[in-house]
Amino acid sequence: MKSVVNTPQGPVVREIAEPVAAGPHEALVAVRAFSINRGELALLKMRTDHWRPGQDIAGVVVEAAADGSGPAPGTRVAALVEGAGWSEQVAVPTDRLAVLPDTVTVEQAAALPLAGLTALRTVRLAGALLGRRVLVTGANGGVGRFQVQLAVASGATVTAYSAQAGAQAGSQAQTQDGAQEFGPFDVVLESVGGATLTAALAAIAPGGTIVVLGTSSGEKTPIDIYDFIGHEGARLISYLSYAQPDAIGQDLQTLVDLVAAGRLHTTLSHVADWSDLVPVLDDFRARRLPGGKAVLTIGGPSEIRGRTAA
Repeated sequence: MKSVVNTPQGPVVREIAEPVAAGPHEALVAVRAFSINRGELALLKMRTDHWRPGQDIAGVVVEAAADGSGPAPGTRVAALVEGAGWSEQVAVPTDRLAVLPDTVTVEQAAALPLAGLTALRTVRLAGALLGRRVLVTGANGGVGRFQVQLAVASGATVTAYSAQAGAQAGSQAQTQDGAQEFGPFDVVLESVGGATLTAALAAIAPGGTIVVLGTSSGEKTPIDIYDFIGHEGARLISYLSYAQPDAIGQDLQTLVDLVAAGRLHTTLSHVADWSDLVPVLDDFRARRLPGGKAVLTIGGPSEIRGRTAA
């Protein structure tokens, strides 16, 4: 089979041995689409010794798990894998799989795993959101777009802020252009860092919660106890996506079902065949793609509606 292999000269597609399920709880999945995460760009720079990348995938089960767990052959699925997802086939633990309803395409599903799970779990960290005021920074990114939608669906009044584009928001969210005018907010979901995190600290309401999940600006933010004067009782929580391994399949199924119900929408910034991987990576790295997820297909695009044949 073919797989993307990272070399000192960059990623290339090579013929390798077909995967074998390492345990009785693993299913073999024929990958039909995968998406690119920004963190994978850094890994491609570091892991050049024939590392096989890929986390977010969607496809079709071709061999069920030997222990009978998980979906049957022919079932369309999405999954978050530890690596080697940019391949024609990959072995996946069944507790990392979610079954796709007929109305969800593999391209939509491939955009969900890492960004969607991060959004879902950071929104949960903030607690009950009904009637609360929520700020989402980095709202034009893959995670931020999902956070806005999930917070609105939870009953929050959401302000969506993007430093690059001023303000980006769903139709049910408020927008904000000036960071100095923020607040007060009961919850801040913060992924930018630097001056944006400083503004978030100044905008949090007493007793509020700031969930810090990234620093896309690359800027450090000095924090002092005196920053919380006037914001007494506020708390700051850090979230690391790789430190949350539990219930991946269950949470991913929640996201897939929300998409199927029309309550969560994926934004695909670019869809192409995986033969275009290198130029797509270049565009992604240079931020030439609009907000949303870049998805690459294997074996051609799926139908807009209905099942994808194995």
